[in-house]
Amino acid sequence: MEAKAITKYVRVSVRKAKPLMDSIRGQEAEKALKILSFSAKKAAKLVEKTMKSAIANTKAKEEKPSGELYVKEAYATEGSTLRRFITRAHGKATRIRKRTSHITVVIAGKDKAVSKKAPLKEISGEKQKPKSRKLKTQDRKIKRKKG
Repeated sequence: MEAKAITKYVRVSVRKAKPLMDSIRGQEAEKALKILSFSAKKAAKLVEKTMKSAIANTKAKEEKPSGELYVKEAYATEGSTLRRFITRAHGKATRIRKRTSHITVVIAGKDKAVSKKAPLKEISGEKQKPKSRKLKTQDRKIKRKKG
C-alpha cells in the first residue's frame, strides 16, 4: 500500500531541498517527521507539510498505524523559474532567477516478509565473505612481481 503527496511550485531551489530529501529517504515515518521538525532549513517545513499530507493519504486509503509506515521515495524536481531584473552600474541590468521546485513524497507500509540484505552464498557449509576491491588489486600486484 502506497500513498503519494506532491507540492508544486514551492519557492525553494532544488539544490537546497535535495539534502533534506536524502536524509529522510528510507526512514520510518515518525523518525522522518522528527528529523524535519528539528531542521532549521526553510525547505524542512515544506517537506514536512508534504509528508504529513502523504501520511493522511495512506490513512484515507486504508487504516494503518503510522508506526508501520516508511518513506519509500522522496525527491525534489525543478519547477518553473521566476525571472526578475536588478539594475547594475552603467545602465545595465542583471537577471535574478527565483527558482521553484516540486516536492514529492511517497509513503508505503512495511512488509515484514521482505528482507533488506541478501544472504551470502554458502560453500561446503561455510559462509563466504565478499572480497573487497582493494584486496583484488593487491593480489594483482603480487602476481606481477612474481611473474
